[in-house]
This record gives sequence, C-alpha cells and structure tokens, in this order.
Amino acid sequence: MLKAKILFVGPCESGKTVLANFLTESSDITEYNPTQGVRFESCWPALMKDAHGVVIIFNPDIPSHRKEIEMWYSCFVQQQLLQDTQCLLIAHHKPGSGGDKGKLSLSPPLNKLKLVHSNLEDDPEEIRMEFIKYLKSIINSMSESRDREEMSIIT
Repeated sequence: MLKAKILFVGPCESGKTVLANFLTESSDITEYNPTQGVRFESCWPALMKDAHGVVIIFNPDIPSHRKEIEMWYSCFVQQQLLQDTQCLLIAHHKPGSGGDKGKLSLSPPLNKLKLVHSNLEDDPEEIRMEFIKYLKSIINSMSESRDREEMSIIT
C-alpha cells in the first residue's frame, strides 16, 4: 500500500484546517479558530522532507494572499524540485463571501498550476472530487516511480 505525504500550506486564515478536516471527514465545519501551525520557517525543511505533493490554499477575497502564495510556491514546490503536477492550488471561498468563481489573474508560474475553487457552503462535493483526482494523480506518479526503480534494480 502506498502512502502519500501531502502538505497543506498557505497564508493565515485561508481555510487550510477547515479543508483538511472536510476532506478527511474528521470534523464538521465550525467557526474559525486559528490553528497553531508551523509558523517558523526553520521547521519547514523537516515538514517538506519526502513530501509527494503540496496543496496551496488561499482566500481569493484577500488581495495580499495572491502575492503571498508566490512565496509558498517557491518554498514548497520549486525549492523542493516538485513538478507542477504535484501541486494543487485551491481558491477557498469562506462562507458568506459569495464565492465568485470568476477568472483569477495569477502571475507566472502560478497561472500554469491546476486551480480549483472551493466553497463548502455551496458545493462541498466539488472540492472533494477535485482533491480525489489530484490524489489519484499523485499515487499514480508514485507507483510509476516505484516501478521504474524496481526495473532499474532488476536490469
């Protein structure tokens, strides 16, 4: 059985914990309580070690988040030499925000990433299905990599 390590990263108050809880079905959606995550960059290398994928979550209604996600992409995807296919960008719309799914203008290289909109109030199953597709692609990639490694040992 393959185990995938997927990191959920992004700016404060973007919805990382709510989405992680929803996708893992570990709790109901409740009001916002700040998560005491790893806010210290000195800890990031330990977190990133052996990661198979990165989900960058941001609130598109907060203009500073669009700029901040460039840093998250640089640190967690580019510097770790992950492929863009190993990254999923989620524009998480908070309840009551209206969830405008209009075209977001993101700067390169973010505009090349798979972008999905999340609104747990209006269409919770859409984000679940998108995440499952993403997870399947990560597992397929891991399986292919393992197969190549096994073939190189055999030959």
